[in-house]
Amino acid sequence: MSSGQLAPAEVRSMFNRIAPRYDLMNQLMSLGLHGRWRRRAAQVSDLAAGQRALDCCTGTGDLAFLLAERVTSRGAVVGIDFSEQMLAEACRKGAGEASPCFMQADATDLPFETDSFDAATVAFGIRNIPDAAAALGEMVRVVRPGGRVVVLEITVPDRIRRASEMWFQRIVPGLGRLVGRDAAAYAYLPASTLRFPQPREFAAELSASGLTDVRWQTFVGGMVALHYGRVAA
Repeated sequence: MSSGQLAPAEVRSMFNRIAPRYDLMNQLMSLGLHGRWRRRAAQVSDLAAGQRALDCCTGTGDLAFLLAERVTSRGAVVGIDFSEQMLAEACRKGAGEASPCFMQADATDLPFETDSFDAATVAFGIRNIPDAAAALGEMVRVVRPGGRVVVLEITVPDRIRRASEMWFQRIVPGLGRLVGRDAAAYAYLPASTLRFPQPREFAAELSASGLTDVRWQTFVGGMVALHYGRVAA
């Protein structure tokens, strides 16, 4: 796990194990701020009532529910994940008329037609996909020209790298042992974070995937980055 890379089957098994405590760990690891970052991601998706959105690596569905508030019709937001236990947790939250539809699917091989959605998002999941370029390509494919692709992810900025490494390599694994009850899973997180590209480098990857007008903003001193761009016509 020290390389920060796992085979797809290992990633799926890991998220199935940690699903029951995933939301609590997110609260602790982000000091309660992850909801604010997800709300900003939903905002820059540029969705309006009546439109459709896809949330990849949806996990327990937090971002999918925020997108659903914007499009206001049931089933207009689809949340996909390949962890059935994560999806089970997401389904337990859904009850309202505008609740998302959740389904098991692979982000690198989406079961949707080209130009099916007005936006596609992924929050804290792209770094867990071994072939991130393939996933980005699929997100671009299923979004109509002019629609948005939004990526929210953890980064390790050079200017506060020592503090970031202290948090992710010491504090987070400790929380994982005590609260998440899965030391292996929360030892994987720091390594996967450390190998993720810096915001400018990732913006170049988004442009290469077929997005235009790529922008980004960072939070908490650059430890979290929100990227977004439009699908080229």
